[in-house]
Amino acid sequence: HLEQAVEARTRERDRVWQVSRDLIAVVDGEGVFQAANPAWTRILGWQPEEVTGRNFRAFIHPEDDLPTVDALAHATRDVLAAFENRYRHKDGSYRWFSWMATPEAGLVYATGRDITEQRRIEEQLRQSQKMEAVGQLTGGIAHDFNNLLTGISGSLEMLQARIAQGRFNTVEKHVAAAQGAARRAASLTHRLLAFSRRQTLDPRPSNVNALIADMAELIRRTMGPEIIVEAVQAAGLWRTMCDPNQLENALLNLCINARDAMPDGGRLTIETANRRLDERAARERDVPPGEYICVSVTDTGTGMTPDVIARAFDPFFTTKPLGMGTGLGLSMIYGFARQSGGQARIYSELGEGTTICIYLPRHGSGDAEAEAPAEAAAAPRPGQGETVLVVDDEPTVRMLVTEVLEDLGYVAIEAADGASGLRVLRSNVGIDLLITDVGLPGGMNGRQLAEAAREIRPGLRVLFITGYAENALIGNCHLLPDMHVLSKPFPLEILAGRIREIIAG
Repeated sequence: HLEQAVEARTRERDRVWQVSRDLIAVVDGEGVFQAANPAWTRILGWQPEEVTGRNFRAFIHPEDDLPTVDALAHATRDVLAAFENRYRHKDGSYRWFSWMATPEAGLVYATGRDITEQRRIEEQLRQSQKMEAVGQLTGGIAHDFNNLLTGISGSLEMLQARIAQGRFNTVEKHVAAAQGAARRAASLTHRLLAFSRRQTLDPRPSNVNALIADMAELIRRTMGPEIIVEAVQAAGLWRTMCDPNQLENALLNLCINARDAMPDGGRLTIETANRRLDERAARERDVPPGEYICVSVTDTGTGMTPDVIARAFDPFFTTKPLGMGTGLGLSMIYGFARQSGGQARIYSELGEGTTICIYLPRHGSGDAEAEAPAEAAAAPRPGQGETVLVVDDEPTVRMLVTEVLEDLGYVAIEAADGASGLRVLRSNVGIDLLITDVGLPGGMNGRQLAEAAREIRPGLRVLFITGYAENALIGNCHLLPDMHVLSKPFPLEILAGRIREIIAG
């Protein structure tokens, strides 16, 4: 009876091995297949004898190599559940599998279920959710811009009516209202561009500890008396290459969010640290391995649920009441961190508080505190009749820039496209500065115009003015000497200051 029972169980095991619709494999601790069932042929086209004796790395997708090595190491010690990776079909394509594995006598016994179709359906669902998010995004933009345009156009209409009536006592009020709405519109577009990682940045080697120290008083006033603010700054903090103004905006946004999460008061902690991320830690944070500085903002507030954490960086997603926020703050922070070569991460528990970390790559070999303070720049001098060439296809922009230049004492020459600007540059007229839009009609963009201008007039100073993702054409981090960038829309006093600084050298 014992022999019959063993024989029956052996037949059952062999039958399962033969008819299983899942991959079954026996692997040693080095990842070499000791046995493979016939499903390998039905699903992946490989005969069992083609698999046996070879390392799994001969079949694995390159992107899944290191995670699979880690999973195998885990499976040699304990049960492994629901690990997913891709295996190569004999025809060269790849299929997704979900693995269950258990160790026994120095070997790993594993079964892999084909989830390729499930993955395809999930991807379709994700695409559908993306389209829904795009609809939400465009609806949010339309809502906010309609409000802002109403403020601008209404103020201008009232301004026109009051001037026609000779009632000049309310002119200043309507001008201020239009300017305020225009500034909020500019802020909205900058945040959208930050989320899309296409804002125009001005990256510089930055001492983040010093930046936080300079903001300390502003943050304390913003938090109010009910919230204790603490700064924990790492000694010997490395420098990072980022736009310091955008980092200040990001920190202020995080602090305001923390304040709103602590309506009854609490503690806000701003902390800096140096971080070395190995392959595994970098993979968890979706950044390349290397050295980073970490800036974290921690509150003792209401915290977030996992569902909220998953959507927190989505544009226009907010848990605040209507009218209390646009839902663009965290999306702007995420976009700024990614565009700077880093990452943003949220760690939170409901009722326990939230920590949001910004990782930024290390710049240089020293620490920020060891750097000598930069000397103050000389005050820019007023214009002395120097000539500036302004190239922009928008007549209103050309008019405004030209008037600013003339008020500063410069001579302005206008051109509507790259070809017209190039003709001026090839003439005998002296040009001290080229101001050009990046997106120009006629087949020549602003970067190409600047490069052609440098060939004709070596050393010519250039100021790019850009209002969209055109900064990809100029490459913020790869500008040649004496080339500068200014983002649209800009206050005219900022434009005037930059022009004076550039021409003064």
